[in-house]
Amino acid sequence: MTLDLSLLPDGGVPWLAASGEHSDIVLSSRIRLARNIAGFNFSARERDGERLRILAQLRDALPRIPALASAMVLRMDELSPVDRQVLRERHLVSRELVGADGATEMRPASAVLVSEHAGVMVNEEDHLRLQVFRSGFDVPGALQAAVRVDRQLGEQVPYAFHRDFGFLTSCPTNTGTGLRASVLVHLPGLVLTQEITKVLQGLQQMGLTHRGLYGEGSDVVGSFFQISNQTTLGRSEDELAEHLQRVVKRLVEQEYAARRVLARDAGYIIEDKLWRAYGTLRHARSLAADEAMNLLSGVRLAVGLQMIGGLSIYTLNKLLVFGQSAHLSHHAGRLLTEGEANVARARYVRGVLANEVSSDG
Repeated sequence: MTLDLSLLPDGGVPWLAASGEHSDIVLSSRIRLARNIAGFNFSARERDGERLRILAQLRDALPRIPALASAMVLRMDELSPVDRQVLRERHLVSRELVGADGATEMRPASAVLVSEHAGVMVNEEDHLRLQVFRSGFDVPGALQAAVRVDRQLGEQVPYAFHRDFGFLTSCPTNTGTGLRASVLVHLPGLVLTQEITKVLQGLQQMGLTHRGLYGEGSDVVGSFFQISNQTTLGRSEDELAEHLQRVVKRLVEQEYAARRVLARDAGYIIEDKLWRAYGTLRHARSLAADEAMNLLSGVRLAVGLQMIGGLSIYTLNKLLVFGQSAHLSHHAGRLLTEGEANVARARYVRGVLANEVSSDG
């Protein structure tokens, strides 16, 4: 099976639109709900036949679930390693669903459902992992949409639920609400003013955790951080989402303050650094993935500080995702070597930036 990205609703990445609040700092808000289907073993003990029946039960229920009725169903075990990585680069699937280290063999019946309203990972760590994205800073909006889809799905597929403990999950830390609320933020101001360590320690004390751009198992590159709740038991969905919203709002204010300090105290130094980043992206003939991320981070900060005009946050969001290695290989129609991907990445970035400047002028 070959992945046709044009068939995915909005490409599966409407959150790239930069249409939400504080989109210069907050790329996206996400709500993920972990659910298991009653009557089946959890993932650690389930057999292949059970996994197939779970997927079949979900497929049969789709026409009766308004938010998912037109969802595209992609079997992960039928896609190539490159296509699976493309889905991960678009934040549609997790590292576990892709398969460790690009494995060629997948567990049977692993799949992802993609609709314009939500996505559902099937047979990951839990039977179902429903997720909803919103562009910019909109945790309440993402939660409202996720709860609506969850209720529709739960009316057709019986969830494993305990009266005292709530929704039952494979990992005890997800038991209760099964909710993971997260925001993807860009914090170069706090990094450059060397305030980031203190800020991240403060987040941990408030029950939040941070990861890299692609969540668990990914490194922080380019000052992009994924901030999320650590526990789900003992609080309601609304309480967890409200707590994250409140803390991240303060975090955004701190980032804006750090940017003002940079502009005031290190104006020429920062301006030179950011324009150099832009110049490199405009003219480089080879760009490694991490290098491109760091340079895009600099240009994104420059746009936020209004040092560079004619560039949209939407364009920078696209470069961040579509310039990843699997996307470049998918576009080329074959697996690119690291060196080939670096050349292709530089060519793609140059082309997008040239078109942006041309269309603006």
